[in-house]
Amino acid sequence: MSPEQPRRSIRWGLPAGLLAASWLLPVLLHAVRLDVVLLPVIVLAIASVLRVGGGLLDRLVVAGLLFAGSLMTLGLVASFSPWGLHPVPAAGVLLTAVSLATVLGRRRPSLPLRGRPTDLVILGAGAVMWHYVHRPVAGKSAFERLSEILTAEDRIAHFSIFDTLHRVGGYAFINQSQARPSLSPPTEVAYPQGSHFLWTWIDVFRRSSVELGSPAEAYSRYFTYILLSYVLLCMALVWAARWVGGPRLRGWRAAAVCGSVAAFLVTSTLAWLIPAGFDSEIIGLLFLVLIAALVIRPAMGTAEYALVSVAGLVTVAYCYNPYAGFVGLFLIAGAIVHRRRQRKSRRFLYAVQILGGAIAVIPSAVTVLSHFDVGNQAMAGGAKIPLDRSTIIGLGALVVVAALYARNRRVGAVQMVLAVVLGSGLVIGLFGAWQKLTIGAPSYYFEKMVTAGLCLALISVGSIALLFRPVAGRSARRFGLGSEALMSVTAVVAALSLFGGVQWGAPAAEGQTSGFQKSDLLNWAKGKMSGTIGPGPAVFAERDIHRVQAPVITLYSNNAYANWRTSFFAESLLHDSHVMPAYANLLKVQIGGSLRAEHPEEDTPAKAAEREQSYRDSLENLKKVVADCPSTPTILVGDEAASTRLRRDLAAADVRATVLYAPLG
Repeated sequence: MSPEQPRRSIRWGLPAGLLAASWLLPVLLHAVRLDVVLLPVIVLAIASVLRVGGGLLDRLVVAGLLFAGSLMTLGLVASFSPWGLHPVPAAGVLLTAVSLATVLGRRRPSLPLRGRPTDLVILGAGAVMWHYVHRPVAGKSAFERLSEILTAEDRIAHFSIFDTLHRVGGYAFINQSQARPSLSPPTEVAYPQGSHFLWTWIDVFRRSSVELGSPAEAYSRYFTYILLSYVLLCMALVWAARWVGGPRLRGWRAAAVCGSVAAFLVTSTLAWLIPAGFDSEIIGLLFLVLIAALVIRPAMGTAEYALVSVAGLVTVAYCYNPYAGFVGLFLIAGAIVHRRRQRKSRRFLYAVQILGGAIAVIPSAVTVLSHFDVGNQAMAGGAKIPLDRSTIIGLGALVVVAALYARNRRVGAVQMVLAVVLGSGLVIGLFGAWQKLTIGAPSYYFEKMVTAGLCLALISVGSIALLFRPVAGRSARRFGLGSEALMSVTAVVAALSLFGGVQWGAPAAEGQTSGFQKSDLLNWAKGKMSGTIGPGPAVFAERDIHRVQAPVITLYSNNAYANWRTSFFAESLLHDSHVMPAYANLLKVQIGGSLRAEHPEEDTPAKAAEREQSYRDSLENLKKVVADCPSTPTILVGDEAASTRLRRDLAAADVRATVLYAPLG
């Protein structure tokens, strides 16, 4: 045996072993239906080959961003492939990529098992947020949860996308013909689907199955993912503010930064994102915050920065494309501010970023080529989160002060914060001016841009804290480490009191409540922001879904809006949401509940005549709805007398429909 043979065995043994493990582990875990274990395994594997940040939490955050970007990019291939969303090929490809990075990059897998004291504030913020956002649904069955889940019809539309991606095994914009039956047009091509795709694939790993399962259970799981997304957004904001401060931000100043951002989130109106049904926006903000922080302070090598750039472009553009322009702005600013750092490898870096931009623009390009009116959509109206502008303006002003401070003028991260905050503010201002010139006033999407501006302003707190001096030198030696710890705890307590309205048991002034007691987060936790759709969805999901076929029209009450929303919900469970545009006249149908007066003793001939006219007007609009249905619909009526009369009147008018009595009680 020649001397070279042992070396060749060692050289090829490690890659072969890693490659075999990359596929053997997913196969074995799938065989015992434990694919969910692969999620932390993949994230840890990615983290182990990265060289970024100073602690384990930093490494895991970056690995999570890369994992999400990889899944969304891999989804382009999976959407064409015969195996679709099956967990084994996905895990095998991702683990193989990590193995190749390990071998080609000559990196020994390792994880820094160290942390920072403020990690506890970040994790604590997540635990507190989860306690409050999950509280309304804790301990409830999938059917009982529906009243909290269906706070807005937007969430029904989001679930329809989640359901459709499960069914077609990939992106809807790639599988448009298969997706159209279960989506209201032009959702299959026009709406960003990255967030739904991410949770769909994670749901597949969680259940070890590509099947959606029980519709009510699927709705419950999907809502849990949205709550988790909001919690991760809040944690990301706290982490990003600390990351932006860099290694100079330590001790009580780091505690003050993390505590202040976490406290602000407790009383912030951002909690409105949950009941408003802005599911994609929540996840889009999450990835926007992460990529902003990592571009502001790129404490990593060129290879990692290139991958992070691509992951940021893809995740934001795929989850919520109105925010993609911000990411492009960040990368351009980064190329200018960090030009010396990137000089030696800028050709490679720019090439990778251009490739990532090309991948990121694919869904938006498909939308534009479908002749979807993007300009008209940008002027659309809708629900708005009541955000206070004063916080954004105040933080922006402090960023300018921090950037002009002598010690910070040449710090790249501080310069980047200034560029990000002022640049984003300019983009938001120009967008608002365009809307005002076009439609007379800033509208729906302007408020969404302002929400992004608030999040970017919050993470800038890390640079603002650098204006304060740390405890160092003689002071540190004189008072010892205990004083620094005491100052850190005191800083968090002060932040929670000043910005979170926490009174620590002290009684409020007579007739007054603290900011925390009035917060949207606590109102949500107490069930005060739950949906008003009524019991109809639960009744349909538990009972009536088993005796109908699509299309279905639910008339459980005389409330036209509740009936329309419940019908939308029912169609989403039946994978038939494409008929919803035909249901527009259902908003004028006030039939389904009792035909009698609510208070018979107060009834008069005039009121009886008014009710009769309302019934006849509603009947005419219902006929239009039935006529627009692609096939004979099933109509579920909550009142027995109303169902009998409606069945007779539709038959007399030669309108084909199956009318069933479906009481709510």
